[in-house]
Amino acid sequence: MDHTMRHLLSKIGGMDYLVSEFVRVTQYPIPTSSFKRLIPENANNSQTFFHHPVHTQLLGSHAELMAESALNAVNAGASHIDINFGCPAKRVNGHGGGSVLLQDPSMLYDIMNTIRLALPKQTPLSAKIRLGFNDEALLFDNVAAIEAAGVGTLTIHGRTKKDGYKPPARWEKIGRIQDRTNMVVVANGDIIDTDSLLRCQSITGCQHFMIGRGALKNPFTFQVIRDQLNGKTSQPPISSLAIIFRDYAKALQQHYDNVATLGRLKQWCGHLRFGFTDIKDNLQSLRRCQTVDELIQTFNSIALEKTSTLA
Repeated sequence: MDHTMRHLLSKIGGMDYLVSEFVRVTQYPIPTSSFKRLIPENANNSQTFFHHPVHTQLLGSHAELMAESALNAVNAGASHIDINFGCPAKRVNGHGGGSVLLQDPSMLYDIMNTIRLALPKQTPLSAKIRLGFNDEALLFDNVAAIEAAGVGTLTIHGRTKKDGYKPPARWEKIGRIQDRTNMVVVANGDIIDTDSLLRCQSITGCQHFMIGRGALKNPFTFQVIRDQLNGKTSQPPISSLAIIFRDYAKALQQHYDNVATLGRLKQWCGHLRFGFTDIKDNLQSLRRCQTVDELIQTFNSIALEKTSTLA
């Protein structure tokens, strides 16, 4: 998600921090100017306007270029560097990045160690992995390699690259890692609400959790979980979502043209259908809209006509 969605989620609140979309490092180091442009929160002490820290995430396979890019990110204002070894996208894997590197623990160590040595000692370094590429045979070797490189926090998605997002996340495997490492383990995969978070906590023993797609399905997720864990009941209606949707459209228009804005809003509607039944029931009407104004009006009419419940 880009900075516009991070701003929206941060405004609603409930999370402890956010992570940037990954910045790909391929044939040359990413310059400081690019990190300032792609992650504008870096100019604000690497925080959103609402004071949630934003970690800068990199993706790539060339250790030296990754290290130089990470240092450039710090020079741009980044206060935390995160490395993505979990992306399952074929295009990314085909260029040697993301989860394809889970086939070689020595490469994981080389990349993370080179970055760790290049960064100031006080700059936290974390990584994100999946359980493996085609299988889980190298899972513990990969974790050990990353830890040996001096990494303090590891986020683990409970599926392999081959799994994609289809089968249920195997939280029990994350729990086995939690028992075998001194790193802080952040559990990820299929956490969408308070019930799933508590079940994940019970199975893994983790105290830290990442929500990715679930936040796009319901942008109130973090705040609802936070409230419910504190004994409060809260579930904002679709009328509140309509206000957020309108504000998000205005924010997008400040950074993108109308075609890109319309495309991003429709893409978000595709995610929202999994969290709000009324969006699911009216998705085709939303997708047929030809302008941003028409899409906002259609969204508002859906909100006014019905009282939505979570799917």
